Amino acid sequence: MTTAFLPETGPETAPTEEPAIGTRGLRASVRYWLGNWKLSLGLAMIIGLTGFSILGSYMVDFDLTKVAAGDFNARPSEKYLLGTDNVGRDVWALIIHGIHPSLKVGLIAGVLGTAVGVVLGVVGGYYGGNTDAVISTMADIFLTIPSLLILVVLASYIRTTTLEFTALVIAIFAWAGPTRLIRSQTLSLRERAFVPLAKLSGQSDFEIAIKQIMPNLLPYIMAGFVGAVSGAILALVGIQILGLGPLFTPNLGMILQAAYEGAAIFRGMWWWWVPPTVALMIIFISLFLISLALDELANPRLRERAK
Repeated sequence: MTTAFLPETGPETAPTEEPAIGTRGLRASVRYWLGNWKLSLGLAMIIGLTGFSILGSYMVDFDLTKVAAGDFNARPSEKYLLGTDNVGRDVWALIIHGIHPSLKVGLIAGVLGTAVGVVLGVVGGYYGGNTDAVISTMADIFLTIPSLLILVVLASYIRTTTLEFTALVIAIFAWAGPTRLIRSQTLSLRERAFVPLAKLSGQSDFEIAIKQIMPNLLPYIMAGFVGAVSGAILALVGIQILGLGPLFTPNLGMILQAAYEGAAIFRGMWWWWVPPTVALMIIFISLFLISLALDELANPRLRERAK
């Protein structure tokens, strides 16, 4: 049994309002996605930046990211496209080899946080009662505590040495947002007519969650994932600037941390801090555009307003 409804954004939404996916069908959804300039531009920016980093890593020698690989404090030139820092590392090489690891941390933390959030959100929203109360309380606690402060404390004690372990530490706080988002939509979905019909047809709770509820949650799951990725990358940059992240793996946060310690702004070394800042701006703007497009897909009112 396939679902034909998508959860509205609130109780005041009329039941006859056009669903975002459901009856529109897969082809209509694909046409909408391809025709949404926010989604197209956001995907083009993030895919282009990722491809630039991956392809560039095969063309630019990784050894140029090591200390004393070149001249110290060299300005941009034919030899050094973006100059060097105060320990002789090629900034161009640092950028190329640093974008992909930064995105990797966001991807790992985003996948883990969203996966946990989907499971807890669906369970809490579907069953309700004490189960929902416990899950909601835990999510609210994790949303209200200063996550960056806790991450700093954890990083200072654990002294993470790999990006993967840093991503796991960040993922500890990446699940609360998706949990609240998915829970609220599941609460609305469980009251729809197709859920009792599925129960009457003999489907188990697990089958209802997978076959009936999950398809209608896809836009919200993707939106939660995008938000978790963005938050994880921001957390990585914050940890790195404080000098508590991986010290020997190039990433955008490490470059900014070195530029901060080297007083690059006061010394006029724009080539040291501007490129990683621009790369981060591209990442966050692209993720923001994708998030807006997903919100419009899930919310018919926003989609009509955007036309």
